[in-house]
Amino acid sequence: QVQLVESGGGLVQPGGSLKLSCAASGNIFSIAVMAWYRPAPGKQRELVASISRTGSTNYADSVKGRFSISRDSAKNTVYLQMNSLKPEDTAVYYCNADISRWPGDRRDYWGQGTQVTVSS
Repeated sequence: QVQLVESGGGLVQPGGSLKLSCAASGNIFSIAVMAWYRPAPGKQRELVASISRTGSTNYADSVKGRFSISRDSAKNTVYLQMNSLKPEDTAVYYCNADISRWPGDRRDYWGQGTQVTVSS
């Protein structure tokens, strides 16, 4: 069994900051890409940010310069530091990880989501 558990969501005023965390646990051999997604108009979910095992990062244009993704491989945890938050960042944020339970096994796992609300 593999689980992703997110934390850190909440209510924040425009211009404020939040830090999301997502910890993977269970039978884990290795984790490749870890990422954060959120719903978007016309899409089921859009990629907010991703980070590879080697630390390469990718961001949606809408969050570049404001959000920062990082990971602690020893803890199987990924973080999303969100600064200069805007009302349009309001969404449920989902953690995603590409996990192998043993060599040759590889599939996507999703967390349950954490709500971020940006409002005055």
